[in-house]
Amino acid sequence: MARIVVIGAGMGGLGAAARLATVGHRVTVCEANTTHGGMVGQYQREGFRFDTGPTLLTLPAVYRDLMLKTGRTRLEDEVELRSVEPASVHRLPDGTSVELANASRARVVQSLDDALGGGAGVRWGELLERGRAVWEATRRPLLEEPLPDDPSALHQDPYPWPPARRGLFTRRPRPPQGLADVAGRELRHPGLTALLDGYALRFGFDPRTAPASLTVLPYMEQSFGIWYVTGGMRALADAVLRRCEQRRVQLRFGARVEHLLGADRVEGVLLADGSKLDADVVVADTDPAALGVAAEGRPADPAPGRFTVLLALRGARPDGTAHRTVVHAADRLDELDALFGRSPRLCERPTVQVLRPDDATLAPAGHEAAVLTVTVPAHGGLDWNAPGRAEAYADAVLGHAAPELRERVLWREVRTPADTEARTGATGGSVPGPALAGADGAWLHAPNRSSARPGLYLVGGAAHPGGGLARVGMSAAVTAELIGTP
Repeated sequence: MARIVVIGAGMGGLGAAARLATVGHRVTVCEANTTHGGMVGQYQREGFRFDTGPTLLTLPAVYRDLMLKTGRTRLEDEVELRSVEPASVHRLPDGTSVELANASRARVVQSLDDALGGGAGVRWGELLERGRAVWEATRRPLLEEPLPDDPSALHQDPYPWPPARRGLFTRRPRPPQGLADVAGRELRHPGLTALLDGYALRFGFDPRTAPASLTVLPYMEQSFGIWYVTGGMRALADAVLRRCEQRRVQLRFGARVEHLLGADRVEGVLLADGSKLDADVVVADTDPAALGVAAEGRPADPAPGRFTVLLALRGARPDGTAHRTVVHAADRLDELDALFGRSPRLCERPTVQVLRPDDATLAPAGHEAAVLTVTVPAHGGLDWNAPGRAEAYADAVLGHAAPELRERVLWREVRTPADTEARTGATGGSVPGPALAGADGAWLHAPNRSSARPGLYLVGGAAHPGGGLARVGMSAAVTAELIGTP
């Protein structure tokens, strides 16, 4: 039986703690804040409840596996999972609206053909098929297994070459140079480019520089579906916390870890109150740089953050309202320059996700809770504490994405990357994206086992395989397997 200290009660830390305690380790979780969940937060006021972090779940099998391996109840015994139908409605810059079905390639192809013209759906379907090839090439090394000691194989982009064009002089086209090249050569439609851009922006990637392997993200969502947890994603965090309690994990809230103990090998942690906890192993669900550990394999530039507007709405949710509507930026290049240019700024008409779940538990009877989210520059690159900035931007986002809701607003709450930084400790309020193959390894994340400090393991969005609820859950599984049984 090893003594294990887990730093951080985010989803990765809790998932690893439950798995490790199940196989016999003595596990203590130290969380600097007074609650659990990390990025998976919830805001409550006057009978309304809002997710302040992730709102939808892909690959629920990750959390089914966690529940199966750590207890006697299934995930569906702990939370109510609902498939989201349609998966999303997209409002494109030219005014076109297209509805994408959940986990039905044929219906997506038909919708795109109907909305954007013959052939658009076929080209998108072919893109997803090549995304499937990326999935098959990277599923094990990028999701299910530890990062290889030599990850150079993942430095190459596995996105397959398009087929050779037949003719008098048959010549195989050059491989795509990145996601933008894929859009220009294979999609050949501004509406389809906006759809592909949306996946990159949601995870904080610049579609002009992201590798073509990012096509695995729309493939995964449109092949395996997206799911909603009744009561909001916080209910999932509560279920994982309960599993830790059932496995007798010691949970210490308000216990900030100042630094690691030990010279050649990690021997424990020092808390802010001056107390020490001895440990054979430390698992960090936090940015390793905050512990004085050099970054290993992380993206060099800080990821963007999220700007969120929580809307308490007067009146019931109209029948037929989509759970998720994506309002795409009016000017693609302006949005990309605002986010990723040398001088970060705010795009006045950006890509916005409008989330309106059909969930009576989120609002008082006869009312509706809605959430608007935008990918924005992290705090530091842009001063989110500047007087009036957040409220003025909330006005602009609401007017651009959902002006029909303005007359129904009872009140609103605005959350910025500065708020995320204060609540979670994430530098700049950045939200890490998933690990991707290609680009010479630029989008890989730190290995789960630290080579810089023996005895230190890493989970969560800062570690392999990166951000997102499913990947964070996978990092917990990989790390627990690395540590092993007593």
